[in-house]
Amino acid sequence: MSARQPVHSPLHAASYYAASANQHASYPTLGGELRADVCIIGGGFSGLNTAIELAERGLSVILLEAHLIGWGASGRNGGQLIRGVGHGLEQFEGVVGRDGVREFKLMGLEAVEIVRRRVAKYQIDCDLTWGYCDLANKPSDYQDFVEDAAELRSLGYQHELRMVAAEDMASVVGSEQYVGGMIDMGSGHLHPLNLALGEAAAAASLGVQLFEHSAVTRIDYGPEVCVHTAQGKVRASSLVLACNAYLNDLNPQLGGKVLPAGSYVIATEPLSAELAASLIPQNMALCDQRVTVDYYRLSADRRLLFGGACHYSGRDPADIAAYMRPKMLKVFPQLANVKIDYQWGGMIGIGANRLPQIGRLKNQPNVFYAQAYAGHGVNATHLAGQLLGAAISGQQSRGFDLFAQVPHMTFPGGKLLRSPLLALGMLWYRAKDAVGLH
Repeated sequence: MSARQPVHSPLHAASYYAASANQHASYPTLGGELRADVCIIGGGFSGLNTAIELAERGLSVILLEAHLIGWGASGRNGGQLIRGVGHGLEQFEGVVGRDGVREFKLMGLEAVEIVRRRVAKYQIDCDLTWGYCDLANKPSDYQDFVEDAAELRSLGYQHELRMVAAEDMASVVGSEQYVGGMIDMGSGHLHPLNLALGEAAAAASLGVQLFEHSAVTRIDYGPEVCVHTAQGKVRASSLVLACNAYLNDLNPQLGGKVLPAGSYVIATEPLSAELAASLIPQNMALCDQRVTVDYYRLSADRRLLFGGACHYSGRDPADIAAYMRPKMLKVFPQLANVKIDYQWGGMIGIGANRLPQIGRLKNQPNVFYAQAYAGHGVNATHLAGQLLGAAISGQQSRGFDLFAQVPHMTFPGGKLLRSPLLALGMLWYRAKDAVGLH
């Protein structure tokens, strides 16, 4: 098993992804004073894709990352690339109208296509594999999938959708835990850190200046922003805050609207071809429907990557493998004698209404942001980059305007109490899961 290191070490998490990362460039630490059209804070998918979109439009961009490119959720997540943005989008009909809700749904499909096109255009080696299955824990989940499939077809979804009855689930997953599923061949899985590193290389090739180990210490707002680090500063016409769960105190106005929640992943030793095929016969990404969601898939070298257990308490398990292994064995008891080679965790950003927060600060119209992807960040970040790129470059963007229109609640309790308060609330939802209530 890999040596455990603190979840929030300044190094990459001790993950399978870090151990199997492609060769990549290192980027310097910011020194001195630089100018650009746009300064981006955050070297994850949101920041990188905004940088690419802006550079493709001819703007000069400087990107600052406090640690390493892909250090946060972008380089640690489960690697599932799944259609959709937000949860329960009908709740926003009173704000954006029925047409606006439909556009949110269409953007949730477009988000995956943005990733597909970016990987192809820049020839990014990130093990992109198509095929995903939603797993039904109870019959009502399966009925929800039937309705989901009908709605996706009504939206013009171009990819294959296929219902899987309980008696056929062995064709999808070697587990007795599920009563059905829905296959979606327009979603899939990938190596997220290699995607981030490939996008950083793409951004650099377009002239973006990227800086690592360049934590921002202060922001001077105004018609021209000035962003300070320990050893330098950047002056820019526009600023993008793309820190998500790691925004911390950099901007309290935004920080109070996103709750950092812990999520954890383990990776087994490489499995035999026979065992791997018996677990996930079609090499799909899989995800169940519980509040404390299980998600899993096979890596390119046939490890099972098993994740979930979203923690709202603000405390990480002392031993992630010991915490996650029983969850894996509940799904796959046949792995009782398989070793765990890697264990890691990180923070995802969650908003109160589970819709990504994309917009600009009301009192600082040249300051833009994207955050709170609620665990669906691989695709939603890419959509955010496209919307921010359009808005910052002065293009009309109906999508950006729709997201910016939605109000977002500040979590009660302040920095110290908002996580414990939400953790208490989540106990109720877990109890409902346990007894099969909706």
